[in-house]
Amino acid sequence: MASTLPTSVDDTVSLLEGANYVADRSLATALFLALKLGRPLFLEGEAGVGKTEIAKVLSESLGRKLIRLQCYEGLDVSSAVYEWNYPRQMVEIRLAEAAGEHDRDKISKSIFADEFLIHRPLLDALQDQEGGAPVLLIDELDRTDEPFEAFLLEVLSDFQVTIPELGTIKAKQPPIVIVTSNRTREIHDALKRRCFYHWVDYPTAERELEILKRKAPGASEDLSREIVAFIQKLRGMELFKVPGIAETIDWTQALIQLDTISLNDAAVDGTLGVILKYQDDIQKMQGSEAQRVLNQVKQEVGAGQQQGAA
Repeated sequence: MASTLPTSVDDTVSLLEGANYVADRSLATALFLALKLGRPLFLEGEAGVGKTEIAKVLSESLGRKLIRLQCYEGLDVSSAVYEWNYPRQMVEIRLAEAAGEHDRDKISKSIFADEFLIHRPLLDALQDQEGGAPVLLIDELDRTDEPFEAFLLEVLSDFQVTIPELGTIKAKQPPIVIVTSNRTREIHDALKRRCFYHWVDYPTAERELEILKRKAPGASEDLSREIVAFIQKLRGMELFKVPGIAETIDWTQALIQLDTISLNDAAVDGTLGVILKYQDDIQKMQGSEAQRVLNQVKQEVGAGQQQGAA
């Protein structure tokens, strides 16, 4: 397990591959520069293409603590940064009064101390951590409201937060920050300017096959090629939500459990719910449409095998 940051793009590629993450060189370059220059990395792309996994891989490979802020509509400072432990504060006030202490200023100073502060992910990421600066994952930022996005500017600009009762808390060693977005809405330019940006696209067939070799080694070469070809064709169709890499891996592992040696009509129809998450898409594909795509896949994979043999 590495403890130091990679010193080149090649080292970054090796770091990712060591954790079975197959990245293209442009992503490895963006990650290397973000790590080298201490800038947040903003990863945008469709759901299931491996954005969140980058933070997990960095945490595992570098031996750093992973701190995850899962974003959602209505997320506020008390949930993301800090809040005061009001029950404990009330107990402290009652104890002080019972001991004869009635100086309000003195009581106020005693209850607004760090021991009564509940650390949420953003504040936790600014604290010293064993093993070095943590990896802070701000996941699916596009799900939050714009006011919270504006609040993040202070965190990502200066790696600090301001708590009125305590003052400004600044990280001695800035965390490694990965911000992800599924682009359900546009993120403001002011926040993007503070990050390095990379669009994480669906993988090519070759890269997706390499991913399956690492993530689902129990699948045969022929089955993996058929799965990748089938998924690649689905991504070219007009579906409400095409499958991502996560669905490809899930489907392969599901077919392994069903002892599937090669794709067939029954196996595809019976497992469409693993790769398609909307009923309209499943209804569109079931039966003749899935069979048509499967026939094309069989022909293409067969032709590729013949060329390889020649």
